[in-house]
Amino acid sequence: MAANLTLLQGGTLLIHGGDNHVKAVKADLLIEGNIISKIEAKITPSTNTQVIDCTDKIISPGFIDTHHHLWQTLLKGRHANETLIDYFPSGNFPSSLHSPADMFWGELGGCLECLDVGTTTVVDHAHLNYSPEHSKAAIAATMSSGIRSVFCYSATPRLESWEPFKLNHDLLPSWVLGTLEELVAKNPIASGRVQLGFAFDSTYLPKEMIVATFEKVKSLGIKLITTHYINGMPGGSPVELYHNYGLLDSSILFSHATGASANDAKLLLQTNSHVSTTPSTEMQMGHGRPVAFSSELKIESHCGVGADCHANNSASIISELRLLLQSARSSHAQKFAEVGKTPKKVYKTVEEAFNLGTIGGARAINMEDKLGSLKVGKFADILVWDAMSSGMVCASQFDPVAAVVLHSSPADLEMVIVDGVVKKSEWMLKDIDLSAGREMWSGEEGVKSWRDIAKELVKRRTAMQEKVDQIDMEAAKKGVMKAFYIDESTIVDEI
Repeated sequence: MAANLTLLQGGTLLIHGGDNHVKAVKADLLIEGNIISKIEAKITPSTNTQVIDCTDKIISPGFIDTHHHLWQTLLKGRHANETLIDYFPSGNFPSSLHSPADMFWGELGGCLECLDVGTTTVVDHAHLNYSPEHSKAAIAATMSSGIRSVFCYSATPRLESWEPFKLNHDLLPSWVLGTLEELVAKNPIASGRVQLGFAFDSTYLPKEMIVATFEKVKSLGIKLITTHYINGMPGGSPVELYHNYGLLDSSILFSHATGASANDAKLLLQTNSHVSTTPSTEMQMGHGRPVAFSSELKIESHCGVGADCHANNSASIISELRLLLQSARSSHAQKFAEVGKTPKKVYKTVEEAFNLGTIGGARAINMEDKLGSLKVGKFADILVWDAMSSGMVCASQFDPVAAVVLHSSPADLEMVIVDGVVKKSEWMLKDIDLSAGREMWSGEEGVKSWRDIAKELVKRRTAMQEKVDQIDMEAAKKGVMKAFYIDESTIVDEI
């Protein structure tokens, strides 16, 4: 069967050069199947080519979100004024209240929000694994959504009871890795659009157990392992720990790394490991300063950006890039202000921010050869922006990269293409075929519009809230601190 042909005609393409410099080029872009097959001026379409007029449009690579918990949709809105300690009982452990069907719909909502705001690839730290069916339902939703995903199957710390707050201490029961083997046997999932990764945070386990787990996971062909790392976490630096255990290499992606030392930075660069910065949650929840633009650590080349929790903030990578860029500029300028000086030039550029969300994200997940830029031979994961919108007009014509990073909003995103398939068109998400995931999990089927999906999410959110209302969150917070050996005396109102 001949591949589908789609021609994006007459747009302004944001093309990465060999030095990561982004150049705005007037050209056409031809998609053949799921691959960019040609980028040239005035391509002549064949009779069977779908032609999309991109006059007055900016065409960019899709954004890559390198750290996200996509299942949390039913919990949205409740973390706006919470720290990380508050979030654990209200946003993390309510995974125990989710049925597999709840996980399906929550995951689907998260995937679709990502697509709507321009994320075409996501690293999903799926700490939802209460049973094999929970993970299968989430993968089925991911398959149905159409997003490109590295679904990081998790050895999840599972809640045994809320009152008293008690964790199940059997972190690696036989079914956890057994289910991973079963999932791997189903590869390629969604024709390879959904890949399996592994999420692991139990760095306090004995060395021999951690090493054996990593060896098993890698033997199954898993190429990405992700681990949380925040300032002040018990047990110290997982970067040093993994290095000491002989595990630190290019397969490792740390989220946050807000506790990173100079030695951590040195090890990350030496081993080609990477970090995902998530500015909204890091700055709100007390993690510490985002590290991607740190002038002390100098690890920008090994960083991507994530939204982390769309239950807490927008899934928009543009929003995260903007917050990261301007907060880094502010911190840099403050050093000058404190000695009565003014910086001669602004700190970091919009191009550097744009690259963190595109080619930098691709490097962080070892897919630079397939993603992160508009280049012949790479996957057709593409965004089409309205350069004449009220927000982007004039900026688009002067500096298209600045227009995207500092002037755009999701309302300006006219089209989203993933793997050569249009997932958003004329500013609206396309209908979703839930049957696409039935080979993984048989719970849902049928074609649904976004409005249909939104109604189901609201219904399930209401039912979830009734469960949450039965929980004493203050008692649960104390239980979390006890379970994770957090010194309550270090949590204070002011210093």
